Amino acid sequence: MANILGNLTQALFLGLGLLVAVIAAFHGGYIGGDLYAWGNGFLRFVHTWAGVLWIGLLYYFNFVQIPTMPSVPADLKPGVTKYIAPKALLFFRHAALLTVVIGLAIAGHNGYIVQAFTFGEGFRVIGLGMYLGLIMAAFVWFVIWPNQKIALGLVDGTADEKAKAGKTAMLFSRTNFVLSFPMLYCMITQGNGLTL
Repeated sequence: MANILGNLTQALFLGLGLLVAVIAAFHGGYIGGDLYAWGNGFLRFVHTWAGVLWIGLLYYFNFVQIPTMPSVPADLKPGVTKYIAPKALLFFRHAALLTVVIGLAIAGHNGYIVQAFTFGEGFRVIGLGMYLGLIMAAFVWFVIWPNQKIALGLVDGTADEKAKAGKTAMLFSRTNFVLSFPMLYCMITQGNGLTL
């Protein structure tokens, strides 16, 4: 078992295999009978999984990496900036994209996308959550990531440009951190029938 769990790819395939086993055991009979309900449930699973990855990394950056970096000795910082941060940002931005795409697919699949975006009766909460998620994802792709590329030295920049880009990326990451609280509230309470 140590060989499997010691390898991320093998652990990933093991997790996906267990997912298929659980789906087959608990919902295998429903798949053929009510494809709409099963599809909706599966989309919600993927949306939640991607959201956990996205917001989990957002919280990692804000609770761990950003506050810790000033105390990391200068000779150790490249370990974070050249190896850890770029990989974390790769998963961060793609998890944001997947969360948004699947969230929009759920709204389309269930026929409430227009009502949500127009704050129609019964869809104001999820509509606000969707707008907050879209704003946050836009910040990830169009502000945080371009500035992080400069700050981390993935693209050329002077020392001043790197410092400015790092501060901009941090401020927008912190903005997303703040927005994540109402966004998560809207997403979770909508699913519990708390609507306005």
